[in-house]
Amino acid sequence: MNTLARVEGSLPLRALGWRGILLDYVELGKPRIVLLLLITTAAAMLMAARGLPPLGLLAWTLLGGALSAGSASAFNCVFDRDIDKLMRRTMTRPIPTGRISPASAIVAATLAGTAGFAILYLLVNPLAAWLSLAGNLYYVFVYTIWLKRSTPQNIVIGGAAGAVPPLVGWAAVTGHIGAPAIGLFAIIFLWTPPHFWALSLMTNVDYDKARIPMFPNVYGVPRTKREILLYSLVLVGVSLTLVDIRVMGAIYGVAATILGAIFVYDAIKLKGDDTRKWARALFKFSLVYLALLCVAMVADRIFG
Repeated sequence: MNTLARVEGSLPLRALGWRGILLDYVELGKPRIVLLLLITTAAAMLMAARGLPPLGLLAWTLLGGALSAGSASAFNCVFDRDIDKLMRRTMTRPIPTGRISPASAIVAATLAGTAGFAILYLLVNPLAAWLSLAGNLYYVFVYTIWLKRSTPQNIVIGGAAGAVPPLVGWAAVTGHIGAPAIGLFAIIFLWTPPHFWALSLMTNVDYDKARIPMFPNVYGVPRTKREILLYSLVLVGVSLTLVDIRVMGAIYGVAATILGAIFVYDAIKLKGDDTRKWARALFKFSLVYLALLCVAMVADRIFG
């Protein structure tokens, strides 16, 4: 995983020629983040359809969502270019290294965003398009431009942007927003702080250099670990509440219990750890947790 590679000291090799240029523009859109967003979008679509939705609808929704999310990520890279060059995790991005100019990045982001919105609006439905646009505008203007540099609650409040894709996926299939999609929105919203705070515990020196008020840098490591445990407990509690209110069934309930127990265990171990070992473990498992929880939600809707 390139994110951890940069944090832990090994930098990725660069491709040359036209392939390198293409990969630079792909990297500008933060493809690993986009992939996670598309997983939650697809999960919501499968839940809404109680099986496989029409392949054309699935393809257009994912393509439009990928272009839209990539556009927002590219704008983030433009606005954050001054701090990206100071942090090991981000200093090899295309703009800080000069491989792509800010002006070229803005053009690419604008074209991708326009194409993504048009695909969703014309080939999926207007609600899906507007929801996607709202999430991306929130990410760029509320999180990137306002929250990130002004408050240690940046990840908490800004996490709403990353929780929008399930709403887009559900709306793409049904034309409205349903309870399972809202449940997944809540889970992703609560998942975001422990996920990113675990990463920030490994990169707090870089955040100091960039003067970004991440939680560990403002309130200290011990309080951050307590907050990670608190959010982990709330996350698991909310995930299990979906069974109590009959939004999800037994298949999901079993999976949410097992995955949640591992998540909380990692958070407890992190609280008493003076090294980066359990921060790294929690960060890595949080990705697995979200992906497998989506699989469990889909399985529950189809087979439950």
